[in-house]
Amino acid sequence: MPSNPSMRASDADRERTATLLREHHAEGRLTGEEFHERLDAAYAAKTLGDLDALLADLPAIDLYRLPAAGLRYLAALVVSRLALNGLARLVNAYRAAQGPPVPPASAEPAPAGQAAPGGSEAAPKRRRNDAAVDGGADPATLAA
Repeated sequence: MPSNPSMRASDADRERTATLLREHHAEGRLTGEEFHERLDAAYAAKTLGDLDALLADLPAIDLYRLPAAGLRYLAALVVSRLALNGLARLVNAYRAAQGPPVPPASAEPAPAGQAAPGGSEAAPKRRRNDAAVDGGADPATLAA
């Protein structure tokens, strides 16, 4: 950074300092609490001197020697894509081993009293005086 500590810091200066702090945290030089305190201070910094003070007790890091974040993202993207392709191949192999799919049963309802195509009997028709209609009272028991 320039040597004038009273010069106003730009967003790019703050971002560079935040990147350096992240790298120092990743290397174990800063605890989680220290990192978050310094990161908040970096984004709130007004001058270059404020930013320099956040890095004063840490060794210099050359950001040009670090792997680019874009390369890390690209590597993660390639690995995830390969994993998805492998998963798709496994699913396709499993489906091929299962054989052709069984066609669905006919959607026509079975006649009353006969078994439906799925093997279960059709539901009996409800009578007019079922419990749902007259509140549970059965006319045959009421007449007796």
